[in-house]
Amino acid sequence: MGGVTAAGEDDARDPGLQPERTRLAWRRTTLSATVAAVLAARAVLHSGATAPGVLACAVCLLLWLGFLTVAHRRMVALTTREPRTMTLRAARTAALCTLALAVCAAAMVV
Repeated sequence: MGGVTAAGEDDARDPGLQPERTRLAWRRTTLSATVAAVLAARAVLHSGATAPGVLACAVCLLLWLGFLTVAHRRMVALTTREPRTMTLRAARTAALCTLALAVCAAAMVV
């Protein structure tokens, strides 16, 4: 509600701050997903490469790549002058990849 306060100051919100915070949140989440995928791969290599372990590791890496793709597209979209909202399909894909990656990584640890 960009208006003028009683002191005559413009109280308009800087639209550049929110997309920047969102972009940084995507970067942090991507880093977390990367750590989960690397730890999953490490767990497979550390315990000996069995067929189910290698398959689970491959699934984790594919899920990580899917999340990385969605996150990259979102971060690029946030750099435009007027960032558009995230599509429902992209949000579902990111949530599904994150949840499935967490389940795969947890299954490999146990």
